[in-house]
Amino acid sequence: MKKRPGLFLLPLLGFVLGICLSRPADAAVRVYVNVAPPPLVVETRPVAPGPRYVWVGGYHRWDGRAYVWIPGRWVLPPRRHARWVPGHWVQHRRGWYWVEGRWR
Repeated sequence: MKKRPGLFLLPLLGFVLGICLSRPADAAVRVYVNVAPPPLVVETRPVAPGPRYVWVGGYHRWDGRAYVWIPGRWVLPPRRHARWVPGHWVQHRRGWYWVEGRWR
């Protein structure tokens, strides 16, 4: 019986790929911004398109050079009783970083 030198590496490669691909979304790389975000814009909400829609407020996004306002919008929740937790900027000793909004 001939031995195949690379055959034992396949399970190891599968294990390593499984670890890499199953990283939690919270493990994303943080981008720190030295400039504080501007105050939130007071938005006028348009009429909801339907009774089940939830308002997701606007926010300031960093584009690499400056903050850009992303307006709020009405969205359908992904499931019943889901609640939107808004994203927010956090001050850290290295600067400001963004925490994405999410459904809870």
